[in-house]
Amino acid sequence: MAVRPRKWLERKTRERAQRQWADMAESVEFMGWNRIRGLTDEALALRASLNRFLMRGDSKAAVSRMALDGLHLPGGTDWRWRPGFMAGKVSPRGICAPEPGTRLGDRAAVWHDCSEHALILEQVNNPRATDLSPYGMRLEVFGFTGSFLSISIDLPTEALEGLTRSHIIRLEASLVVERPINVYARLNVGHGPNTEELLQQLRDMDAGLQSQQVVEFDLAYTEMNEKRLEKIWLDLIFEAPQMSAVELRELFLSRNLRADF
Repeated sequence: MAVRPRKWLERKTRERAQRQWADMAESVEFMGWNRIRGLTDEALALRASLNRFLMRGDSKAAVSRMALDGLHLPGGTDWRWRPGFMAGKVSPRGICAPEPGTRLGDRAAVWHDCSEHALILEQVNNPRATDLSPYGMRLEVFGFTGSFLSISIDLPTEALEGLTRSHIIRLEASLVVERPINVYARLNVGHGPNTEELLQQLRDMDAGLQSQQVVEFDLAYTEMNEKRLEKIWLDLIFEAPQMSAVELRELFLSRNLRADF
């Protein structure tokens, strides 16, 4: 199973160059002055390019953070959050043939029962200048023979602080699907030995087009024990995903109190 040969070769070329500079740094005392002077010019040019890349990357991340604060959200919003894998690089950036429960970063995990593990999960750069998050996630599915496939995203404990049945959890997501498939979002709230589940379908997703989704999970429809909250997470569930790919370009969660009438 090939994983984007061009990108793999580019990454290996950069890794080789990094090792070469590390080796030259260790052996500089054995070099002649003319060689040192030539390599110094190369190093300065390389450092300028690296600094420019880092500066632009930091700038895009800062824009993403400011956009997070500037989003128009319902009145009474008291918590907002975007997963870290959408704001900064994770390592490893890609996982080929992942086992069930394999994590991408510290918040996302892929779950499936495909015996061939015919999947690739990776962090990708968001391509559009209008994308609020600098990074996204891509899931490629090949000859999938399992009965379920999902990506689970753990929400931070701050999402549970002060959480009541008067709250609405709001999900904003932006996805691109290679072909039309059914995608569901399920919010799970663990309280004591029990777990409450709220399921919503993401709709109107056309192949190759970026789809903006907003769904709300009203906790009034649960029986959660507000005094025993332990864990909260989101599952993105993909139905019949074989021979397809899904890109998650934005995922943003917030919570607000339901309006009283």
